[in-house]
Amino acid sequence: MSKSPQAKAPSKKIKGFLTTTAIAGVAAAMLATGVPATITGAFAEPVRVEAPQAPSFADVVEAVSPAVVSVRVQAEVRPVSNDGPFSFDFNGRGFDDLPNDHPMKRFFDEFRRGFGGEPDRRAERDRRGPDGQRRPGRVRPVSQGSGFFISGDGYLVTNNHVIENGATFTVIMDDGSELDAKLIGRDSRTDLAVLKVEEDREFTYVDFADDSKIRVGDWVVAVGNPFGLGGTVTAGIVSARGRDIGAGPYDDFIQVDAAVNRGNSGGPTFNLSGEVIGINTAIFSPSGGNVGIAFAIPASTARTVINDLIDSGSVERGWLGVQIQPVTADIAESLGLAEAQGALITAPQDDAPAAKAGIEAGDVVTAVDGNAVEDPRDLAKKIAAMDPGKTVEITVWRNGKSEAVEVELGSLPTEIAALSTDEETAPSVPQAEATLDSFGLTVVPAETGSGLLITSVAPDSAAEERGLRAGDVIVAVNNQDVANAADVVGIIDDAASNGRKAALFQVENEDRSRFVALPIDQG
Repeated sequence: MSKSPQAKAPSKKIKGFLTTTAIAGVAAAMLATGVPATITGAFAEPVRVEAPQAPSFADVVEAVSPAVVSVRVQAEVRPVSNDGPFSFDFNGRGFDDLPNDHPMKRFFDEFRRGFGGEPDRRAERDRRGPDGQRRPGRVRPVSQGSGFFISGDGYLVTNNHVIENGATFTVIMDDGSELDAKLIGRDSRTDLAVLKVEEDREFTYVDFADDSKIRVGDWVVAVGNPFGLGGTVTAGIVSARGRDIGAGPYDDFIQVDAAVNRGNSGGPTFNLSGEVIGINTAIFSPSGGNVGIAFAIPASTARTVINDLIDSGSVERGWLGVQIQPVTADIAESLGLAEAQGALITAPQDDAPAAKAGIEAGDVVTAVDGNAVEDPRDLAKKIAAMDPGKTVEITVWRNGKSEAVEVELGSLPTEIAALSTDEETAPSVPQAEATLDSFGLTVVPAETGSGLLITSVAPDSAAEERGLRAGDVIVAVNNQDVANAADVVGIIDDAASNGRKAALFQVENEDRSRFVALPIDQG
């Protein structure tokens, strides 16, 4: 019986083939099924943040839009007289206002004919009515802005600069309808105005927010009429609070980065509850367009002013009657104040409430009725918020100590006359110059007999750095009158012996009075 042949072991070629096939199969499996689970951990998880969904402003916009309007302003334009190539004025009257037999009118009629012109008697008749009186001028559009209703019976708010010099006012609703409005009152100091639409209907209106609760970073929505386009909505955040942009004594703007352009003036900026936090009034822009820096009048300021305008057509403010400047660190040091805050009185106005109560130049107002005064703007706001005739306690820092002065506030005049500079002076008499080397000043007694006239200021001196110039007059040093250089030296020596590092110079020029602190240790 023959033996069964035994199976031979695979050759090396077959082994290599099988190995290659197995690897290919694994690779195929990897391609078919993806990366094996055993190596998943070798790759980092992608970054993912579970952020809240971005807010939508649609509900707010839908609710408030009917209350926001466009404001179109027109001004009266008088016809230009046909005086040919020349225009003359006779005490406010032109040729057309002179009688036809007036010799000057006959003369210049002939004069115009020499230039090929003819007196236009028909145009003259057209410009006058049947009774011979001049017809009212036409009206033409002069500005467009925005506004919003604050009551159901038709009161609306806009900016004073939008309606200024206007003769007629038209309110354009969000549905395109146009309504006539009349001016109720305006306040140039806060740039606010109130209009009224007399219409037998109930208007959708909005209310003011409590802007004390607004925080930097809060969302805001601005609605207005940029470039006359009509209702336009933009959104952003509150960028800053308490901005002073030099627009007036009561600057306290809210800064927002919502897009605000020309035509948005007078329009509202809303919080997400549909309440007005501010009234858009100004932008910062080198180009005239939006760069993300806009300023709104706070609701708290607007509410008070608007109520006064509706009640009486004007705003009554308390008046102290002083010129003031900030208290710098140098000034605080020279006066012995612990902190650089308050408002430094540079000049009480004659016959004003402050002067009558005994407040003097050099006093620093630190509190009003016990409420601390941070700076000049804060003092202006506190006084303006009070009623004329009210007696208030003004706390001042004077001669190194705190004093209380009672002042009965006056009513802020519409126009405050400038300080007189027309006083007669004695004939000029040459005076000997003296030098204050430690401050880099050369002075002579002033011709008025009061103070020292600065004749030169040393370059790079402390005085030059702080803006002193030849022609300025040093009236007092550390609140003590000076008449010669020796007075100044004596006062400085006293201050140095008391440990003061700076001296306070009261300086006047033809424009104003101010205080400048000069370091004593410069000499």
